[in-house]
Amino acid sequence: MKRRFILLAFLLVGSLYGQNTMDMTNHSMGNMSKQDQSQQATKTENPPNKSLSYTPVITPNVGSLPWTMDGDVKVFHLIAEPIRREFAPGFWVNCWGYNGSSPGPSIEAVEGDTVRILVTNHLNEPTSVHWHGIILPNGMDGVSGLNQKAIPPGETFKYEFTLKQNGTFMYHPHSDEMVQIALGMMGFFIIHPKGGDDPHIDRDFAIFLHEWRVPMGAWTPVPFEMLDFNIFTFNSVLYPKIESLVTKMGDRVRIRLGNVMMNSHPIHLHGHEFLVTRRGAKRLPPAAQYSEVTVTVAPGETRDIEFIADNPGDWAFHCHKSHHTMNQMQHNLPNLTGINKEDIEKRIKQFFPEFMGLMNINGMGDMFEMYGSNKMDMGEKMSLPANLSPIGNPGPFGVIELGGMFTVLKVREGLTSYVDPGWYQHPKGTVAESISEDHNRHQMQKSNSPIQHEPIQEGAVSWFSKDQIEKEPKDVREMNWMQSKPEDSMGGHMQHTMDNMSNMNSHDQIQQNCN
Repeated sequence: MKRRFILLAFLLVGSLYGQNTMDMTNHSMGNMSKQDQSQQATKTENPPNKSLSYTPVITPNVGSLPWTMDGDVKVFHLIAEPIRREFAPGFWVNCWGYNGSSPGPSIEAVEGDTVRILVTNHLNEPTSVHWHGIILPNGMDGVSGLNQKAIPPGETFKYEFTLKQNGTFMYHPHSDEMVQIALGMMGFFIIHPKGGDDPHIDRDFAIFLHEWRVPMGAWTPVPFEMLDFNIFTFNSVLYPKIESLVTKMGDRVRIRLGNVMMNSHPIHLHGHEFLVTRRGAKRLPPAAQYSEVTVTVAPGETRDIEFIADNPGDWAFHCHKSHHTMNQMQHNLPNLTGINKEDIEKRIKQFFPEFMGLMNINGMGDMFEMYGSNKMDMGEKMSLPANLSPIGNPGPFGVIELGGMFTVLKVREGLTSYVDPGWYQHPKGTVAESISEDHNRHQMQKSNSPIQHEPIQEGAVSWFSKDQIEKEPKDVREMNWMQSKPEDSMGGHMQHTMDNMSNMNSHDQIQQNCN
């Protein structure tokens, strides 16, 4: 009989999977060459180049594409190729990309430049490159069969045109685009204004939104998935792999967002308001720019947002679709929230003695805490797939449950460089904390006073029929429908109280180390 295990990664509910259901034969990391692994090393931002007329773009975990000059022509070289991308520590995904990365390196040029882009195809099928949103000659637009012949495997094509615009643009294939884009072939094409930015930008970030279907334990995304994605990334990485957006107090910050996949993403910034300054190509005139805290980026669109980093702290920056900040979800599962699990677990253990217990009874927080705080051994060793995305990660106050499309904007006073400064040191009295037991008991007694409901008006319009209203218990709105108890959570809530003190001590130690 196949060895059974419980998956923490949102399988919850005691669904048992055979460990040998995923064929990993051709995907062993042990077979990776050093060159393959070096391609996946995190890119770091280049030091400022004072000779440039613009602030270079920072594409976290990616970087920008270098160029050479051939007379007055700026020459770039893109290489389309299969790659392996480490989405999170220990979680590798087989992708297609450019120059060892997905998304490909950002192309940066200046309005008025003539650019020559050499594209070499190291894929096993034809490809092309479309320069999304850029005004250029028709034969350079990159649609295979319509504007050009596709680039066969092993060949190099030349694209050359003069840049007539400025703004945030993208590049991606228009040859077998369903597969090639789904596997990670996209990148930014940034055209800086000829006269420089007005007002000046201090920190300029670029983040590509993407979504993937990667079955648990697998390495290769399903490229023909249309709706049921289970991995959502910023620049094809997950938290905590994604680099933080580090800024100094008072910096004027721009974040460029791009999307070429299936879903729209409402991207939300904590702690700041921002102006939406571009919707696609042209910069919006000041009267058309608008203040927001969330901006939606639809498929095929780019957005630029700008703000002054004037509120110190570690601020979440994430997609506001709640499933998009969770990793490697499984959807075809029964809902066990609030059930009484006592008899169910006994009956299951008659057939599977090693069964550890049902999860997701009181919510999913116990899973995040168990995985994110490394408490995976609950008396028995849990068996997990060999290639699994993280579920929760350690933070300064416990487990950070956000993942997927999530990173941290770090705003600091007194920085002398943009190296990641670590966790924010909160001034005394500015962190939410537990209140005393006596005060808490008093507040609970006040909040538990009987709720007075107004009687139902005769003749009131309701989606309940009159008979249903009469049958409805009068106290139905006051009932707690949960049959489960706090102690039914596996390892989460029972450990939470015990761990609070150690978590706070750890945070205090971090603060001391930072000092």
